[in-house]
Amino acid sequence: MEKQFKLLKKSAVKTIKNIHGDIYDCVDFYKQHAFDHPLLKNHNFYPQMKPTLVRTKQNSENSSTSLSSRIWLKGKGYPPGTAPIRRITKEDLIRHRNMPSPEDATFHAQLIATNNTSELEGIYKSSQGYKVAIARAGNNPKSKFAGAEMTTSLWNPLVSDKQHSACRLKIQKGYDIVQVGWRVDPTLYGDMQTRLYIHFQAGNQQCFNTLCPGFVVVNTQIPVDTTFSGMSHRGDEASWEETMAITKDPANGNWWLYLEKNHIQIGFWPQEIFTNLASFASNVEWGGVVYSPPGVPEPPMGSSYLPIGKTGYDAYCRGLTIINDKGETIDVDRVITHVDSPNLYQIMDVPHLRPGKYQHFVLYGGPGEKAQVQIS
Repeated sequence: MEKQFKLLKKSAVKTIKNIHGDIYDCVDFYKQHAFDHPLLKNHNFYPQMKPTLVRTKQNSENSSTSLSSRIWLKGKGYPPGTAPIRRITKEDLIRHRNMPSPEDATFHAQLIATNNTSELEGIYKSSQGYKVAIARAGNNPKSKFAGAEMTTSLWNPLVSDKQHSACRLKIQKGYDIVQVGWRVDPTLYGDMQTRLYIHFQAGNQQCFNTLCPGFVVVNTQIPVDTTFSGMSHRGDEASWEETMAITKDPANGNWWLYLEKNHIQIGFWPQEIFTNLASFASNVEWGGVVYSPPGVPEPPMGSSYLPIGKTGYDAYCRGLTIINDKGETIDVDRVITHVDSPNLYQIMDVPHLRPGKYQHFVLYGGPGEKAQVQIS
């Protein structure tokens, strides 16, 4: 733990406290933890890096924004050439020892005969302690995805100390994974707030946010573990949302992370750290995931209610799109859905909720077991 603490404790050019009380250090771009990765020792990255293809705004639905960039006290952000890194304490590291093993779910698709036609049926096996309500676009190892996007409503489900509840966009090939989403996780963050999170898995290595080497931060305003400013509530006219996207740079293979509707570039996972994701992805997934230790009731997911088909009441992922191997944005028309415990959580797939492009909605969520115990 002492060794890890020394690696994470980088000298700061400046220190800032945000409006949520979190302390962030302005770390020199070249001294950020990403470059402690043995495969990035001889990198040629620089603070002004941008992806080769700049993604453009796709739609402009009327909804509340999370205002994730407006989090600094007195409007003061980080100096150019630095990266915002949340300060980690020894208490954080002690708490992180209780983090569960990463989710290691497997998914396969098989052809089944239905009325003299063949259809795809998904087979999904979740890790112990994890429950999901997800929609999956990938169903073939030969699929070639260069990225994906979603706009997700933001919620704050109630969890206990060792539980977590999240919504995520997950891109995968083999054992390599990159994902982004929102998460309520007191073990990871030490609080019950809804925060942005990123995660990657490269072979046997896995990491959240900037806790270990791998993700290169280029944005000086939006940390990868920031607290969202607004939360959705059932019955509101408009939900609080955040747009999230991950795309592969065709020039160098880096996987870029974007936030908000105008696709703000946050940073990237370098191609060098991956084996399977050094090429294209074969699976894309949207939806909710929860975790509870053995013997502890399952926590709520999303809005904490089963979906009823109304966006003002349900947690959702919308604007589901994928990027194909030619760099083209494709409106997702068909997905395979899966729910681990249909009595606790559910998912509704609505490919065309409204007229026009990019109107694929997935509504998900549920009370888990804890709410049922309280009701009884």
